[in-house]
Amino acid sequence: MPLRRSYVAATVCLLLGAAACSQTATAPSGPEAQAPAYGLINDLLHATLLTCSSLPAASDTEQIGADGGIVRVGPHVLVVPPGALAEPTTIRGEVVPGRVNSVRFSPEGLRFRRDAVLTMSYSNCSGLGMLLPKKIVYTDEGLNLLAILRSLDLSSQKLVSSPLEHFSRYAVAY
Repeated sequence: MPLRRSYVAATVCLLLGAAACSQTATAPSGPEAQAPAYGLINDLLHATLLTCSSLPAASDTEQIGADGGIVRVGPHVLVVPPGALAEPTTIRGEVVPGRVNSVRFSPEGLRFRRDAVLTMSYSNCSGLGMLLPKKIVYTDEGLNLLAILRSLDLSSQKLVSSPLEHFSRYAVAY
């Protein structure tokens, strides 16, 4: 009997492993989808945008220079550390209303000399995705996944944080 249980357990593990390997990332291919390589976990993982109740539209514009600063956009916060920008820059963040927690920063493509940190709330979200670790993803304007960012899920606070090297549109996923 113990041999049969071992055989069944090994078969189940083999099937689960094969099923996990058969999933593909949702990131599109092609030159327009090439994301910068900054702690991304693109090729091995799959991500799904977390379903949320719509947040009200919100925006914030701040002038941030070499001393760093903070941009608060609805429940989301961007911290730009000292030394991340060489010269004063007007930074605008906006919550994009919809069924996904998403924020857009401009000027698009702005690069930092030191990573800024984006912390996004998911306290208005629900569903099975709430049981899994959350991450911040880089998306295009159609919310197509371009990259999964290295993220820290602070689940007890319903917050997820990630370092950013540049500006674009970001969303919460699992």
